[in-house]
This record gives sequence, structure tokens and C-alpha cells, in this order.
Amino acid sequence: MKPLQRGMALLLSWCLLLMGALDAFAFQAGAPGSQSPPQALQQSTQQLEELVAPIALYPDALIAQILPAATYPAEVVEAGKWMEQHKGLTGDALAKEVDKQSWDASVKALTQFPAVLANMNQNLAWTSELGDAYVNQQQEVSQAVQVMRERAKQAGNLNTTSQEKVSNKGKTIVIEPASTDVVYVPQYDPWLVYGAPMAMFPGWYPYPGLYLNGPGITFGLGFGVGLFGGFGWGWHHWGYDWRHEGGRVVYNHNTYISHSRTIVNRNSFNSSRTNLNHANFHGGSFNGHQGFHGATNSHASVGTHAGAFGGFGHGGIARGNSFRGQASFGGFHGGGGGFHGGGGFHGGGGGHGGGGHR
Repeated sequence: MKPLQRGMALLLSWCLLLMGALDAFAFQAGAPGSQSPPQALQQSTQQLEELVAPIALYPDALIAQILPAATYPAEVVEAGKWMEQHKGLTGDALAKEVDKQSWDASVKALTQFPAVLANMNQNLAWTSELGDAYVNQQQEVSQAVQVMRERAKQAGNLNTTSQEKVSNKGKTIVIEPASTDVVYVPQYDPWLVYGAPMAMFPGWYPYPGLYLNGPGITFGLGFGVGLFGGFGWGWHHWGYDWRHEGGRVVYNHNTYISHSRTIVNRNSFNSSRTNLNHANFHGGSFNGHQGFHGATNSHASVGTHAGAFGGFGHGGIARGNSFRGQASFGGFHGGGGGFHGGGGFHGGGGGHGGGGHR
């Protein structure tokens, strides 16, 4: 399945490039002078809840890495390919090589959790849509995470364990690792763990090691994050501040701001002319199947969804390919490949590498 996945990634990247170029040309052809900002196409509460369901029960600091990284889907793909090619690297050796890469700090941080990175790489449309929602509906995304946590708690599936600490700060549910140097990523079925079965996010494939075939939550082996502490993108540099404006990602004690050119911030759209001179190819070239780092800094057309792989109706490719989600339910799709780099995931409910439920 890897050639198919890589071919799809290349196709999606080219689609993104083409849409960005056409969008830029269309904008240039418009009337000069002031331009009305595009109307942001907001996702509904239910859609956001479906979107965050696979990660809502993760520790706060891990969510704080996933959301920014989702705004760089092309870098997620490149990092995923790089990790596959460097499976022998672990611990400090892995961290030193990752530190040399040009990826965003959030993408580098996810190399501490190879299975999480692999899941995002495997589910590119979901990743892109998550990044778009984070940029354009940050408060709503934070609220959706809290709603899902409350549902899981009411269902009896979210409790303090020897792996993680679940606590309440006012009306906010906080999830933290029980240890400062070892982080456990919970394994669960995101459509069953919240009580009443939820509608599945279209096109999302469960990844081995992150998925439990049944209700409840379990944990596999922990990921050691202590060896990454000496690097500026390591675990302890990330956090989630639930008190500030409904929730925000904190990186190095400051609000994280994504500078991705792939996801358009429609809330603070600059009406100045956009042109192809602003297109930024990270490194100046296409890098095989993973597409490009930067993508075009184009504006979003009125009424379109600005996810990296959007533009095909609301929800982009992800919500258009609902049959993929149905096909994956209750089983694993092995297209993402297994990562074992920085402390591999050999989870109880998930499977190891090509194993798991088929």
C-alpha cells in the first residue's frame, strides 16, 4: 500500500499547488483596490467533535504538538518518510538528526511519538482539516476537545491511571502524564469511547498501536521524552493553556502562531494583493512524493474550505470519501507503515507493525 499512499500524497500536493496557483491568478484578475475578505467556512460543532475525537483524550502537551503540526501537512508527510528511512535511530541519536531538519518545531516534536506522526501521515486529509480548524476555529476546537473529554468521563472511560493523571480545574478537564519523563499515548476507539456511538470522521484509518478494538481505554509502552529535553522542540517546551481565550497552544511560554503557507487564516485575511511571487517552496524544489513544504500563500475564495487538501466541497477530500472510513471501521489499514524510531509503540489494543486486527 505504500506506493499507493505515496502516489496519493503526490496527487494531493499537486492539487494543492494547482488550486493555489489558480486562486492567485483569479485574485489578481479581480478589481484593484480594496478586496472584501473571504467568508470563513466554519465547521459545525458536530463536525469539530468528529474531527478531534481521535486525539481529544491525549495528554494536553501532546495535543499542543499535534494541532500546530497539522498546519504543516506536507512536512508531516516528509517527516513520516524520513522516519521510515531512519528506523534504526533512537533516543539522543534520533533527536540530533531530527534537530538538523528544516521542519516546524511541532513536526520535530512528533518524532518523539512515531506512531502519532505515522497516523497523521496516513490520514492526510484528516490532518489537513484538523490544521485548518485549528487556525480558523481555535476556540471551537478547544471547546470540542473539552466536550469530548466530558463525554468520555461520563461514560466511565476517562480516569486517572498509573500512566496519566486526569484532573479538573474549574470546568476544564486536564490530562497530564503521571511521569515527567515517560508519556503514554492512550489507545481507544474514537467512535465508541465517548458513550453513545459517534458518526465516524470520513476517510480516517485507525493506526496500529493507537487504536483499541472495543470500548474503553488502554495503554501500550511509554515513550521516553527525557532524552529530547535538551532540544528546543522537546516535550517540555509545549503546553495547552485552557484559561486563555478558550484555549491556546503554548510553545516556550508563548502563544504558538503557525506560519504555515498551506493553511490560510481566513480570520485575519490580508486584503492586499496575493501573487505567485509569494509562493514559497521550502528548499526550492519538490521532494518526491511528499509534495512541498511551503505551498502557495494564496487567499481563500469565498465559500471554499481552505484545508490543504480542501476545495472539493465542504470538508474537502476527507468528508467526500466517506466510504474509506466505513471500510476501515473495526480494522487496521497498514498503509502508514510502522515506526519504531524513538521508542516504538507496541500497544496492547493496536498491534505491532503489520499486525493488529485485519
